[in-house]
Amino acid sequence: MNRRGRSRFGGSPEIYYYNSARRDAVGELAGQLSGLIQEEMTRRHKKKLVFLCIGTDRSTGDSLGPLIGYKLKQERRRGTLVFGTLDRPVHAMNLEHYVQVLKNGYPDALVVAVDASVGDENYVGYVTLGRGALKPGLGVCKELHAVGDLFITGIVAGCSHYDPMMLQSIRLALVMQLADCISAGI
Repeated sequence: MNRRGRSRFGGSPEIYYYNSARRDAVGELAGQLSGLIQEEMTRRHKKKLVFLCIGTDRSTGDSLGPLIGYKLKQERRRGTLVFGTLDRPVHAMNLEHYVQVLKNGYPDALVVAVDASVGDENYVGYVTLGRGALKPGLGVCKELHAVGDLFITGIVAGCSHYDPMMLQSIRLALVMQLADCISAGI
């Protein structure tokens, strides 16, 4: 079952929540994501689709984006581009470069930003989906550019933890569960 909630950060009016441990999460995520992509591509007159998978393979808790990018690259979907994989991650040190690449090279693309996040302790293991830009780095107190037209996040920890080292102790099993759910939903 997905859960809808209001955004606390003033962005998207609706955020959809999916418990990645539930079998029906993939189908529900896929259906909602497909609808949002179609609506936004029509509304914004976009012709291409880009998944910008943010994170680093050097931190278990922040490896969700590159894992999803890796899985998506393996599928080689026509008309879909993927930035951010295990081999070539998009992270805090090179995000600005990729923002410029997207702006200059793919102005007709709808960008779906994918990243790990921290959130309410009760929603660890949930996937979120919504309209609007994603603000990477908030969970570890970093100020980075907001990116994307749509966003998908996997909640890897409770937001009471603001220690960047906390991401090192996230269980890989949780990150893989989220990555499997999100990549299958895409």
